[in-house]
Amino acid sequence: MNPNTEFELFTRHIYQKLVNNDVLKPTLVQHNVKLKGKSGCEHQIDVYWEYEIAGNKHRVAIECKNYNSQVEVSNVRDFKGVLDDLNNVNGIMVSAQGYQSGAKKYAEEYGISLKELRAPNGNDKIGEIVFVFQSNIRRLLFLVDEDWAIQHDLDLQKYRERLASVSNKSPEEYWGGLHVSFDTKDDIIRNSHNEKVSSLQELEKQLPDNHKPNDSFVFPFEDAWIESRHWGPIKILEVKYEFISENTENTFALAAEDFVAGILKDAISGETQYVSKI
Repeated sequence: MNPNTEFELFTRHIYQKLVNNDVLKPTLVQHNVKLKGKSGCEHQIDVYWEYEIAGNKHRVAIECKNYNSQVEVSNVRDFKGVLDDLNNVNGIMVSAQGYQSGAKKYAEEYGISLKELRAPNGNDKIGEIVFVFQSNIRRLLFLVDEDWAIQHDLDLQKYRERLASVSNKSPEEYWGGLHVSFDTKDDIIRNSHNEKVSSLQELEKQLPDNHKPNDSFVFPFEDAWIESRHWGPIKILEVKYEFISENTENTFALAAEDFVAGILKDAISGETQYVSKI
């Protein structure tokens, strides 16, 4: 199909949707209509429709310009000549590439509406949807024996600072907290004689099912060690479980291509109208 004809049919489709969504009496927007003027000459109209408001008939002629450049004043002047020869017909010019400044001034002076029409592309967005997800997180923490850590050159403060640098939590939350998290090789808790005294699995079984957000549960030990993945056996005084409820927001942009049939912009006022596909 000829690209100019395609643009005319696209324009007819968009204006038919506007008419259908309006409070006007239902009517048909037509393509490629011949109208006889007062001079007796016949004029080809790209898109045309008639409607009634309060018993008064309104007639609209649309001239489509699928140019690769902006419409010039001479094109608007020619269209005005057609409108002058027709009997009480309002004019709209629709362009794919906009209008030169002279064309805008001329159209504004003589009451011709100038529109720019295009299909939406991937860069057009019509809004955003924000989804809020609530997640419940259980954190496993250990209270390391500070005296033992000093004797074995384990700098807990520097470790807390490193945790803070890769976490969403503020540094103060890590620096001020006594308990820390680290990876363990297994879940066995042993005493200084390498005898098992408990396990993380056994402790977890003691956690209540009906806990609330931000609850915490502490299991103290007098003589307890756990095998860390990076530092070997570490002397601990407590195992702590924290339950944290967090809200996470995800924002999704609404692509115009999914909802919009065409984008119609008034070349004079700059007002943009998104014509729904529905």
